Amino acid sequence: MDNTELERQDWRDSNEVVSFDDEPLVLVDSDDREIGFLDKASAHVGKGTLHRAFSLFVFNTKGELLLQQRAPGKRLWPGYWSNTCCSHPRRGETIDTAIHRRLKEELGLACSLTYLFKFQYQAQFDADGAEHELCWVYAGRSDNAPTVNINEISGLRYIAPDALDAEIAAKPEAFTPWFKIEWERIRREHPKVLKG
Repeated sequence: MDNTELERQDWRDSNEVVSFDDEPLVLVDSDDREIGFLDKASAHVGKGTLHRAFSLFVFNTKGELLLQQRAPGKRLWPGYWSNTCCSHPRRGETIDTAIHRRLKEELGLACSLTYLFKFQYQAQFDADGAEHELCWVYAGRSDNAPTVNINEISGLRYIAPDALDAEIAAKPEAFTPWFKIEWERIRREHPKVLKG
């Protein structure tokens, strides 16, 4: 199936609060060296302050990607479709600990995650807020049913790569900017992760 919507009645909900404006993010330079810390809210003000982040792409064994729609309460890109999970390591937390923590917090999932690449980007949402991240990108595989954190996610669906390509081409404005950059690079440089 090319585009499998996970209906709300099929979700196992969680409403745990896992995101805080005052959580300290790791500030980095363009070589990903730590240079300090800043609370999450301040790191996203104006054009944003460069900080470390990660994006996770979880596929099922049919090769479909699990997409999430960002919750309406999100400060940046609310209601947009994006990759399975994305967030930031916290002060004193390794990237490996952070990626598994956040996947569990948002989706109740645990799976092996393979590092693919990292890249830097800046994306302006409005006059007051932006993403400015050095983002680590990982891929994994799981057929387990997610437990959706409704504070973070308002929609969830599986989609085949070709169907996703067509949807992004037709409605690019429906997707987060970092996701479109990452997806294009995965398609170009990491075809093995797309195989079911």
